[in-house]
Amino acid sequence: MCGITGWVSFDRDLRASADALDAMTQTMECRGPDDRGTWIEGPAALGHRRLAIIDLPGGRQPMTATTPGGTVALVYSGETYNYTELRAELAALGHEFRTDSDTEVVLRGYLEWGEELPGRLNGMYAFAVWDGRVDKLLMIRDRMGIKPFYFYRTADGVLFGSEPKAILANPLAASRVTLDGFRELFTFVKTPGHAVWDGMHEVEPGTVVTVDRSGLRSRAYWTLETRAHTDDRDTTIATVRGLLDDIVRRQLVSDVPRCTLLSGGLDSSAMTALAARQLAERGESVRSFAVDFVGQAENFVADELRGTPDTPFVHDVARLAGTDHRDIVLDSHALADPEVRARVIRARDIPAGFGDMDASLYLLFRAIREHSTVALSGESADEVFGGYLQFFDEEARNADTFPWLVRMGRHFGDDADVLRPDLSKRLDLAGYVADSYANAVSGIQRLDGESDFEYRMRRICHLHLTRFVRVLLDRKDRASMAVGLEVRVPFCDHRLVEYVYNTPWALKSFDGREKSLLREATADVLPQSVYDRVKSPYPSTQDPKYALALQDHAKDLLSRPSHRVFDLVDRDRVARAANREAPGTAQSSRRGLERTLDLALWLDMYNPELVLD
Repeated sequence: MCGITGWVSFDRDLRASADALDAMTQTMECRGPDDRGTWIEGPAALGHRRLAIIDLPGGRQPMTATTPGGTVALVYSGETYNYTELRAELAALGHEFRTDSDTEVVLRGYLEWGEELPGRLNGMYAFAVWDGRVDKLLMIRDRMGIKPFYFYRTADGVLFGSEPKAILANPLAASRVTLDGFRELFTFVKTPGHAVWDGMHEVEPGTVVTVDRSGLRSRAYWTLETRAHTDDRDTTIATVRGLLDDIVRRQLVSDVPRCTLLSGGLDSSAMTALAARQLAERGESVRSFAVDFVGQAENFVADELRGTPDTPFVHDVARLAGTDHRDIVLDSHALADPEVRARVIRARDIPAGFGDMDASLYLLFRAIREHSTVALSGESADEVFGGYLQFFDEEARNADTFPWLVRMGRHFGDDADVLRPDLSKRLDLAGYVADSYANAVSGIQRLDGESDFEYRMRRICHLHLTRFVRVLLDRKDRASMAVGLEVRVPFCDHRLVEYVYNTPWALKSFDGREKSLLREATADVLPQSVYDRVKSPYPSTQDPKYALALQDHAKDLLSRPSHRVFDLVDRDRVARAANREAPGTAQSSRRGLERTLDLALWLDMYNPELVLD
């Protein structure tokens, strides 16, 4: 796992711009604390920071291959889980390898298959290839968007990087946010290709972006397609289990210590149990880690989202699977610490708005990194198998909008309420969401003979797999890589995604519950308590001390009335929330304070130009 960056400028020799490339590369230090490298040749400059996972001495980058027509250079972030099979295929075709790394397999694969390479890869990756034979840059991202990848067009080429901060370190990139950027920040719709920063774009998942002297072109090499599902229930369950066993086996490969993230929910429990069983066959045990909060298990209060605390279920799984388990217990002081909030914003490059859930994720990963370098996560199983409450909520199912927005609005209120009324009016967030939804559902294919209900559920599944999941994948990648931890997501294997997506909803929920296929496919490795447990989201602290700390920080901010944040947020509303009694009982007030504090820190750290007219 690594951080990549680069610059292509067809009108200049970038050897004179090594300092700018160094600055861009340095911003990726957290993503790659083990090594750094740069490469410049004429119009192309590539930078790399390495987190060494496979072939520790041999995987240095940028990696190059000399050909009769010119140099081909690669910077690569991620993991290719089928690299051993591809290596054998390439060796049979005459390729010789100097290292045991998957990076060299990707480089040699490009030399053999060119732009058809990504269709052969199984993994999570973002990589750039400079083909000096034809003076062309290719930027390629994995199918599900697990690894981030951004680019910024210039007058004579392009800047790119794993994160916006790498691009913003180049003097050619403007640090500017317009109304459209704020619309994206406050709507939770994840518009494909949108990067919040003006002029910056994401390489979309499953896409190859090509840049040469004639311009920039984009081509999708993978999309989520509708196909007929003919397997019966037993065959479907067996197929899911077979895929999971293969996926976990591939994703356990590592030359550094690995572990699992265990929440006590079905997803992480199934993944941990499968990993534990496979490692036990080699005489190894798996480490597992869970996040908890001081006093949460003893003082837990059930609410609409979370009916049970995680810890008892976590411990049931750890005992049954025989993991080497550790709880990471956080207190409200750490969760509300402005320094932690600043580190989260620096990791995300935007004020993302997840509040204590962002802080706890960052702190969990920081603690895990003291023991392991690779972690397997249960992330994305809810999107794949249909686990969220909105899949079963009639209002959310039937709404002509993103179904998660119905649930979020009901529980948290409207995030945009914190904004100044005049800014809210200019943003027209309702119109932005409506347009985004119409665009998101327009291309979803309907199966011949599919009922109205099954098509409705197909659309909901498609929206979660192409919009919602990308928000959470980005969040997990940024929080983990900020501390140099690689997090792998087995449930995002494209083979599993394609198969389960095309399974009818009647099969996905054959027993009337969420994630029926996953539950039955892994029933033999789960404790009964987890098998019976109702879905519970990622935990959030219930300690009122956290909300009180937010109020104190907001009062400090209010004492600075000239702060730029008050050009964006309604100062009177913030003041009411900061002085509210029993703030922990008002989710909208708490989220409003979190949003305000995030925005203020982001403005201080990035000093963006705001164009809001």
